[in-house]
Formats: sequence, structure tokens, C-alpha cells
Amino acid sequence: MDMWDPYGASERGHLPLSESKIVFDQFHIAQYLARAVDKVRREENKWLKQAGDERLVGRKYLWRCHPGSFNKKQWRAFEELRESDLKTARALKETAMCLFDFRRLGVARKFFRRRCYWVPHSRLEPMQAAARMMNEWLENILTYLKPGITNAVSEALKAKIQWVKYTARGFRNQQNFITAIHFHCGGLELAP
Repeated sequence: MDMWDPYGASERGHLPLSESKIVFDQFHIAQYLARAVDKVRREENKWLKQAGDERLVGRKYLWRCHPGSFNKKQWRAFEELRESDLKTARALKETAMCLFDFRRLGVARKFFRRRCYWVPHSRLEPMQAAARMMNEWLENILTYLKPGITNAVSEALKAKIQWVKYTARGFRNQQNFITAIHFHCGGLELAP
């Protein structure tokens, strides 16, 4: 689930032993880290443009895309920026997404502590805020490693229900909406 406090409060209020059952998955961690890197990029781009440096102009999506989807030209441009002395490159290197590659809690915890040790010294406030947030919720982030599952299926189902609601432009009653959800999301075989 998301790290929004009301979600956690609801979970703690309705579920016994909820602290060990709350899981923050990769999507939400990646979202927070990407926002922090993007904030560093925007601040640095503004400062560089004032100094006449155009290295980050037109490169916004290089930082937002997954490197596995790059073509050769994009990969070369990304590598050039990533290996530079820019604050954005430093912020990108501080992201802790490889935390989810571990299978043992102790090793993952040790990796995170080592990775986040030097973040306060980096003088990149958005990355410091992201590291503080991850440190605060670390145990619930690491609970992802136990079952290794995400809420991607439920998020996809929710998106499909929203699509049904949007394309119908409203229903006369709630039962018609429920029937439409069953029809589109129920996996019914309609062939005779």
C-alpha cells in the first residue's frame, strides 16, 4: 500500500498485528525516489540555465524512463549524464531500488543502512527527505521481501473498474454498475 498515514492508521485500526502485515511495494518506493530525483533535476536545471549550461535541457525523460527501454542514442546520452558531476547524477546513484533484489531481510537491512549512511552528507534535500521517509518505514518496506507479492493485480483491476465507470458515463443504479464490473472484470466465457 501507499505510505500515506491515513492508510496506515486504517490498517492498524482494523487488522490485528498490522505492523508486521503492512507492505510497501516497489511501485510506491520507486515513485517517491523518482519524485526526489526529479526535484533535484529541476532545481539543478534552473541553476545551470542561469549559468548558460544546457546539459539538462530536453533531457527530462531520460531520468524518468527505465534504462532497459532506451535505444542506443538515448543510452549514450543517459550514460554521459549519469557519469557527469551533476547533482542529478549523484541523486540517481543514491536511489535504493536494488533493495528489492535481496531475498534475506538482514542483508537488505544492512545494504539500506550502508546506502543511506552518506545521503545526509550529500546536501541534496529531496534525497535526504526520501531517505528519512524510507528509514522511517524500513521495516514495512522490508516486509515485501517475505511474500514477494505486490498489489499490482488489484491496482490493475481498480483501473479497469474506473475505465468501466468512465466509458459508461454513469449508470441508472448501483446494480447495473456491479453487473458491468462482473461482465468486464469477471473473466466470463461468453462463447456458447
